[in-house]
Amino acid sequence: MSRIALVTLVVRDYDEALAFYRDALGFDLVEDTDRGDGSRWVVVRPRGAADGTGLLLARAKDAAQGAAVGAQTGGRVGFFLHTEDFAADHAQMRAAGVRFLEEPRHEAYGSVAVFEDLYGNRWDLLQPAV
Repeated sequence: MSRIALVTLVVRDYDEALAFYRDALGFDLVEDTDRGDGSRWVVVRPRGAADGTGLLLARAKDAAQGAAVGAQTGGRVGFFLHTEDFAADHAQMRAAGVRFLEEPRHEAYGSVAVFEDLYGNRWDLLQPAV
């Protein structure tokens, strides 16, 4: 085993999730395949991360999965988006309407700010210290 290829993120709707990750966060659409049963295989990945871990955007199929939308990590930061230009990416994301929960912080490990995706999942935008 050499890497984690995909992480599933349960979403309400494929198209609204895709619009957020593609348009607000600037992710690349890797795949969007109709599975023939009303579901799709939708994979996004941070721009330029051709071999990095992708997100499988999976539409909730029932009430139990629907209840998990936005709460998959129990309110904790569950996703970590690394950047090489924190200031530029932070500004672009704010301009695109991404909701940050705090002002940027500069810690020993790098520059960081917590934001929420469209469902309330918490993410760190992080530029690791060199």
